[in-house]
Amino acid sequence: MHYLLFYDVVDDFAARRAPYRREHLAHVAEALERGEIALAGALADPTDGAVIVFRGPSPEPAETFAKSDPYVANGLVTAWRVRKWATVAGDGAIMPSL
Repeated sequence: MHYLLFYDVVDDFAARRAPYRREHLAHVAEALERGEIALAGALADPTDGAVIVFRGPSPEPAETFAKSDPYVANGLVTAWRVRKWATVAGDGAIMPSL
């Protein structure tokens, strides 16, 4: 199963993230090494949010990631939410039973 972690961020996110970016990217790299993250990145034009795609049997890794993310801890993320994503096509999609 896939889970999407959505971040809502402060208005000046691109400017304010610099002091925490290295620590945030290390946090992402650790989750990648554990096989939890499939894709991650900030939304662009404007940079007003981010989306991280998690894979696994439950939303717990995505929730744990957000709770310990330097961007969240330092107030750059104003809200976050995890949504179950029923993927049906593309690389890594989890096809439904027919």
